[in-house]
Order: sequence, then C-alpha cells, then structure tokens
Amino acid sequence: MIVAKKTMPADDLKGLIAWLKANPDKASQGTPGVGGAGHIVGAFFQSVTGTRFQFVPYRGSAPALQDLVAGQIDLMFDNPITPLPHVRAGSIKAYAVTGKRRLATAPNIPTADEAGLSGFYASNWFALFSAAGTPKNVISKLNGAVMSALADPAIRRKFTDLGHEIFPHEQQTPDALGAFQKAEIEKWWPILKKAGIKPD
Repeated sequence: MIVAKKTMPADDLKGLIAWLKANPDKASQGTPGVGGAGHIVGAFFQSVTGTRFQFVPYRGSAPALQDLVAGQIDLMFDNPITPLPHVRAGSIKAYAVTGKRRLATAPNIPTADEAGLSGFYASNWFALFSAAGTPKNVISKLNGAVMSALADPAIRRKFTDLGHEIFPHEQQTPDALGAFQKAEIEKWWPILKKAGIKPD
C-alpha cells in the first residue's frame, strides 16, 4: 500500500507523483530497514515515476509508521495490515494498493493501475520450500496438505482479514511456484542492482 502523512498536499496518486517531481529530494520515505521490501518498492517507484526522495531506514515497519503518523517522514510503501488502521482513522493518507486487485478489507482504496500508475505491482508473498533432494512423493503430500488448508473457508477469511490474497488453485503447485519465483527474481534483481541496494 502506498501511504503518506496526513498533511501531504496531494489527494491522489497522480498528485503525489507530481508533487514529488516538483520537489526532488525533499521528501522522505520510511523503510523497515535497508534492503527490505519497502526500500526495494520505493526504489522501483522512483525508477518508474522519475521521482527522487530520501530513504530513511528504521528497525521495522512499526517505528517508521509511528513517524509517518507524527509527520516526521512523508511516505511509506508497506504491507496493508500495518497502515490500514491509521488510514481508517484518518491519521495518514492511502493512495493505492500495489496489487492487481483491490483489497477485500479496503475496497475503497484503488489499485495503482486505477490510480494512474499502470503496471506498478509489488507484493510480499509467502511460500513453503523444502530442502533440495526432497523426494517428489513427500513434496506432493506436503503440497496436497497446503492446498487443502488454503481451500478451508475459515483460513481463507483469516488471510483476507490480514490483507493477504491466496493464489488461485492452479497456481498452488510446485511448478507454478518455481515459475513465479523465477519471474520475481528476473523482475527485482535489476532494480536492486540499479539502486545499489544491499541488505545490512
């Protein structure tokens, strides 16, 4: 989710980008640490929008968000579950979610596509991996158990409440995960190299 302090003059994502372009290097983005997802997404945002702002690393999202609410930093790119209560309370602004679909828990917040930044997708995703050489029948059994759990309505509701999306059934296979991981590496590695991002 793309969020900013309450006093940010822009009212929508196009306005935010225009403001950042008009004020290069004046804004600050809080990140949950050097090389973390928020830092990488911020570098991606700069790359596709032609904006420049300072990165301010924190020890996690919570202290960065605290400073955003207090107006000490200007913006953040964060997992929706963390800023959403503050968005609902009106203490920060939300401009867009960076997924391909709106969040079920925040249907009033547009996607970046809808807000005018087409193709700006970034998400934290989770997967189960096993050690190299794990027998295929074991992987198949584990995959079946995970797929069964993810089909449970109560589990699906819990993930939705946390702001997570569950991959479609046909993408919940080891082959689909391998292809997705490869595509993610190919997308993010050049962004990391261009921005010179190295984890602490």
